[in-house]
Amino acid sequence: CHLDSGHGATMLSTTQAMHAMRAVSIKQHSNARAAIPVSTRGSHAGPIRALTSSRSGSMTGRSLKETRVARANGRRSQHAVRASIAQDKPNVSGTSISYGGKRSQYPLSEVQGQEDIKSALLLGAVDPQLGGILISGRRGTAKSIMARGLQELMPPIDCIKNSYCNADPENPTEWEDGLGDKLGDGEVETIVKKTPFVQIPLGVTEDRLLGTVDIEESMKTGKTVFQPGLLAEAHRGILYVDELNLLDDGISNLLLNVLAEGVNVVEREGLSVRHPCKPLLIATYNPEEGNLRDHLLDRFAINLSSDKPWTDFADRITAVQRATEFQNKPVEMTEEAMEQSDLAKTQIILAREYVNDVIIKPAQIKYLVTEAARGGVQGHRGELFAMRVAMALCALDSREDVNADDLRKAVELVIIPRATILNPPPDEDEPPPPPPP
Repeated sequence: CHLDSGHGATMLSTTQAMHAMRAVSIKQHSNARAAIPVSTRGSHAGPIRALTSSRSGSMTGRSLKETRVARANGRRSQHAVRASIAQDKPNVSGTSISYGGKRSQYPLSEVQGQEDIKSALLLGAVDPQLGGILISGRRGTAKSIMARGLQELMPPIDCIKNSYCNADPENPTEWEDGLGDKLGDGEVETIVKKTPFVQIPLGVTEDRLLGTVDIEESMKTGKTVFQPGLLAEAHRGILYVDELNLLDDGISNLLLNVLAEGVNVVEREGLSVRHPCKPLLIATYNPEEGNLRDHLLDRFAINLSSDKPWTDFADRITAVQRATEFQNKPVEMTEEAMEQSDLAKTQIILAREYVNDVIIKPAQIKYLVTEAARGGVQGHRGELFAMRVAMALCALDSREDVNADDLRKAVELVIIPRATILNPPPDEDEPPPPPPP
């Protein structure tokens, strides 16, 4: 989605607001002693707490160091400015929520009985390069609702105005081809966007997915013009695939290959274009309509099922009541869930500041490798994904050192679903069982 470029005065005020925002951030960076604590020691109850607790309060997890708090506090101020700018824009693109607030998306915090999946989505929001999240389940188990609900927890993004793939003005190494020449030496004009949410339709063509030649513009200008595809729109956002098992095999292979490389290369008649493509991939499927191929399952970091028995019947009643309430009064219910959503947003922003500095020790890596070997996990993706999950869990808890709880949760989310040996083999020294009578 993009902001309306026809309002020159609005764009000017947006740019001024962004400069003011950066000035505030720089000032807060240099004043670490004045940082405000954002956590209470001993109150941590897991990364999903922000989406399940109805109480107000401080950020869970241990206290951040003063310098980190100052930096995160400055980043939070930036996101507050960005959010206020974005909320003033009434544009909608591909989602059921408008910036003006007239339409609402079912809050992720109100989904009942799916704490593991909600926790996994939070991890993906902290580290979009986690490896993708796959949710299986039968019809009516809130798979799509949870995937779409994550968008509301993602902070807005700064983009270069003339970029077709949401280029980050602070990261020139990930600009699309030709953007630097187009901008020249002048000031880079930026805009603020809500985190993109792009859905891949089942009947998508290769040209629509990757991009192709814009014939009309090419005829007008007399030179080959690139028409961006869905992958360009999804960069730095969320890429959602519903019913992945029904997607064409060739399209799914192309999609996963591009995401693994992080770069989309389009070669067409007289055209050669490269642009970054690093979205958070979320996919869902219904096993009753066909299973996924093993090599597709292996490409996702986290594979969870929404088909879980209800251990508490009261939760099921609550789910029905909340769904009915949302149908009747969506705006009111969304406002009620705003407190939990804001807490989760803060948690994500702070964790993103932490995740790049998280330390995982060689002995902890050895533990993950050992668990993968015990489970008969093929290849090394399981261990690599488990490392990133453990580090994201650590960042969500406002820590720099991975602990045993992070490792156990990473094994539960990543390695166990990939295991081919669920029970350890018997000890060779153990005597064989007695013969039958």
